[in-house]
Amino acid sequence: MISNVISLINNFMYGKLLIILLLLGGIYFTFRTRFVQFRLMGRAFDSLMEKPEDGDGNVSSFQALMVSTASRVGTGNIVGVSTAICLGGFGSVFWMWVIAIIGGASAFIESTLAQIYKKRGLSGSYGGPAYYIEAALHNRPLALAFSAFLILTYGFGFNMLASYNLQSTFSSYRFYDPAWSPWIIGLILAVIVGYCLLGGGRRILKVTSVMVPVMGVLYILVALAVIVLNVRFLPAVLQRIFSEAFNVQAIFSGFSGSCVMYGIKRGLFSNEAGVGSAPNASASADVTHPVAQGLVQVLSVFIDTLLLCSATAFMCMCSGIEPSEALSGAPYVQAALQQTFGAVGPVFITLSMILFAFTTLLGNLYYVDNVLAYMFGHVPGRRFMTVYRMIASLVIFIGAGLNAGLLWDIADVTMGCMTIINMPVILILSKYAMKALKDYEQQAENGRKPVFHVRDIGLPHEVDYWD
Repeated sequence: MISNVISLINNFMYGKLLIILLLLGGIYFTFRTRFVQFRLMGRAFDSLMEKPEDGDGNVSSFQALMVSTASRVGTGNIVGVSTAICLGGFGSVFWMWVIAIIGGASAFIESTLAQIYKKRGLSGSYGGPAYYIEAALHNRPLALAFSAFLILTYGFGFNMLASYNLQSTFSSYRFYDPAWSPWIIGLILAVIVGYCLLGGGRRILKVTSVMVPVMGVLYILVALAVIVLNVRFLPAVLQRIFSEAFNVQAIFSGFSGSCVMYGIKRGLFSNEAGVGSAPNASASADVTHPVAQGLVQVLSVFIDTLLLCSATAFMCMCSGIEPSEALSGAPYVQAALQQTFGAVGPVFITLSMILFAFTTLLGNLYYVDNVLAYMFGHVPGRRFMTVYRMIASLVIFIGAGLNAGLLWDIADVTMGCMTIINMPVILILSKYAMKALKDYEQQAENGRKPVFHVRDIGLPHEVDYWD
């Protein structure tokens, strides 16, 4: 019964409400900013190299990008894309691209606002949607509701799903037993994550922080190798992407299972543009102008969807293996690589999933830590955080053994609730992000390094920075 209720809510959200919010909101921001996600791409790379001022706790633009990318780049780039193709068809890939391209403008607005309204702490700055909702709209209940949904999404929904996705990659191995293997894998993962969360595992964290970027580059190279070795399939793949994306009869005869809905759901799950998660990391960056960090977050969206998700999609679609509901998830990706590289292919995907899932779990819990500090008004005490981290580890264990469909629906619904709050808020406050963008461009055109002052945009709200 619970599964049916969640499924009904999920279908309503992504069948009507979120499509209107995300597509129309993203299109509005794209035109309002005059395609900032493309027009100022060069400036985004310049901002990425900006060094923070000397001081304890100061975070660079690049470091903030890595935190948000660690959460974005994960199991959704592999299993999520495969699921979309298997259940929604090749056309889902096109709609993933659309949600990323226009979502880049939404990511710019929300991250710029997070920078404008960020708070000053003992060890650097912090902020996010909860903070700009309270500071600009003076609506603490709404900010608390957003925070609660963020905890449900990143502390529970996404982490249970990441745990399930990781253990599912072992299903192709002979030792895998559906009755007990998920629980054992989930237990091992929960213990390692819990060890790191409780203050241990620093060496593990250092190793993964180095290996994940390396694995990301290697993953793209492997995908390119698959495409090159199967280049004869590429024209037919491109033709199917666009023909299925605009097959109006197929879309509207069963919209809840169409390529549009799956493309938007899995694209949003992967890049999180407009959801309100990345601004929590963006606010921590020490930059001279809020727009600089807004531009950096556009890069994160493009890296996630246009690069990594596309790598998975073409790797699968060019393998020659036809997607089906039975192959949905990790099995389709593993079958695609096995077709090209033999037994080595599934092993590579398993290693990729282990690294991506691990950093996703820790990146998600970083966001939870941030909103817990907001809800309490201070960083919670050690006893509370110890109990919370033990619960977070238990959730990871439980998620490994649950039903995939239920986990996807839970994650989609809680993420959808965050988006339903965040998108209207950034639409209301976007005028201040637009004024900041105009100020940034005027200074850049005059040959100056853009430096922000709130008086220059007439901001009517009190802020901790930018005086």
